[in-house]
Amino acid sequence: MLTTVCLGETMAMLTPEPGIALEGADLLELRNGGAESNVALGFAAMGLDTHWVSRVGQDGFGARIVAELSAHGVGVSGVEADPARPTGLYVKVPGTASAPASVIYYRRGSAASAMGPQLLDEPRVAELLARTSLVHVSGITAALSEDCLALLETLLSRPRAFRVSFDVNWRAPLWRGRDRSVLRSLAGRADVVLVGRDEAEHAFGTGDEAELRRLLPDPEVVVIKNEAISAIALERGGARTEVPALAVDVVEPVGAGDSFAAGYLSGILLGLGQRASLRRGHVAAACTLTVNGDRGPLPAPSLLEEILGCSDQEWATTTVSRAGFVTGRTPGRAGALAATAADGDEAHREGPMVDGGAQP
Repeated sequence: MLTTVCLGETMAMLTPEPGIALEGADLLELRNGGAESNVALGFAAMGLDTHWVSRVGQDGFGARIVAELSAHGVGVSGVEADPARPTGLYVKVPGTASAPASVIYYRRGSAASAMGPQLLDEPRVAELLARTSLVHVSGITAALSEDCLALLETLLSRPRAFRVSFDVNWRAPLWRGRDRSVLRSLAGRADVVLVGRDEAEHAFGTGDEAELRRLLPDPEVVVIKNEAISAIALERGGARTEVPALAVDVVEPVGAGDSFAAGYLSGILLGLGQRASLRRGHVAAACTLTVNGDRGPLPAPSLLEEILGCSDQEWATTTVSRAGFVTGRTPGRAGALAATAADGDEAHREGPMVDGGAQP
């Protein structure tokens, strides 16, 4: 079985009910938020042997995060509990007619911000790295502290027998007063780089694909996510593969970026080509876009195979909604995902389907 490791911070997340301003809220819903652990959950759902490596506080928030990830098939042997530092916390403030959604971070001095290069040499973490095929990290970690930046620098500088995927995951509040040029240095030493075109403007100063490939000449592939339009894979040898996004009736965008990463990277690990891997990413993202939870369930294997096997014309006419997928190959067939989506939505709200969209 292929083994993957996802490394990064997961926080407790508090949010008022939809439509309720934070200052007027009497109740706050408690969930978890972390981009890398969201990818880990996606990998686990796809049948990969997946592990999350991080640090949490020796508190109820940390215990909840670890327990819920473990319950959903993610290995947590590489997670440390810090008796002195707390689990990170953030508050998600819903958008209103006059103001966009925003977040308030309480993560400075968190247990995860103390992750440093020594974490890689901890016996349980070293054992995981010795047998993994892929380590997934993000630019979020680089912004947490100098120790966390040193951790990524060390991971990417050491000789390795595994691939490293680096999702830029731009978070503007984390980079205020910090040198964002380190993102180019880190991404340039990864094997697979994932970045949204809009993120690239902030992180690298350009969203132009040719310029991005010039700035990052060494990774095997740079994947540019062009929102609802397409995803483009630019390989080191010059090959370019673009796959249009599916037509989706969006319920909520949170978590879709991490679902795309899990789908795409799982395809690469399984030895699929760029076109098939990009399609897997789009399908996984679409499943998340059509539920209120942070990660939607995948279609049944037979339907997934049918979707991925569509011709380009059939793919272009495939639509996705809460009712399911309707492919160009089987007009009118929309029930295959509906039952699992309805069941999975509630399960993911109560389970550890962590927020990997624009927030943590």
